[in-house]
Amino acid sequence: MRLLCIGDVVSSSGCRYLSKKLPRLRSEYAVDMVVCNGENSADGNGITPDSANALLDHGVDVITTGNHSFRRRESYDFYESCTQLVRPANYPLGTTPGRGYTIFDMLRYRVCVVNLMGTMYLEPLASPFECFDRIMEEISGCAVVVVDFHAEATAEKRAFGFYTDGRASVVVGTHTHVQTSDECILPKGTGYITDLGMTGPVDSVLGVKKELAIAKFKERMPVRFETADGECKMGCCLFEIDEKTGKTTDVKRLIV
Repeated sequence: MRLLCIGDVVSSSGCRYLSKKLPRLRSEYAVDMVVCNGENSADGNGITPDSANALLDHGVDVITTGNHSFRRRESYDFYESCTQLVRPANYPLGTTPGRGYTIFDMLRYRVCVVNLMGTMYLEPLASPFECFDRIMEEISGCAVVVVDFHAEATAEKRAFGFYTDGRASVVVGTHTHVQTSDECILPKGTGYITDLGMTGPVDSVLGVKKELAIAKFKERMPVRFETADGECKMGCCLFEIDEKTGKTTDVKRLIV
């Protein structure tokens, strides 16, 4: 199978750009499934039912999220009802809306998409390493396992990749909005990249108007961030997976 993973979509401009580029990518690369991080897809960050549906309507199969998962209260019920939307699985059990993983039926085989969040410089959630182990016990029999590891520290992402090597089919990092050039197949067959990058304005600081980001760092005063305008780009990575073994056989990093 061919899996396309797309980096953090920023605001309505990112959603519009994805809607223009994704159909051609799916056709050009004969993509079977698309996983996309949408935690910033609403204007002003977070995710709403409208922004989630915009991604799903234009070819995304599963949406992952991260530390902005619950920034918009109108999304809470949608997390419960939409099986194609997941939030980090290491949020507290029983009190957090939604699900931490979903199993997507490809008819001939099933794909489990897991969302986890790192704990270095982010919320002090449960260990993503231990949470992954628990999920693997719950989904025994599902050969293809895809993990969006939403984390700040590159060391934590790399460590998690090696920890899951041979058990996860693919591990992609999200959150930093800067695409890394370390795409690879780890020794035991897991496809890996530290960060997919973002889908949003090029002339920006992680999607934010650059003058506002500069003011925040220089003046140390509160600043209301606004999404930048102009030309966009989409950071993503294409993985070819043997659906029988669950191992990645090829990986290609893309910016479109």
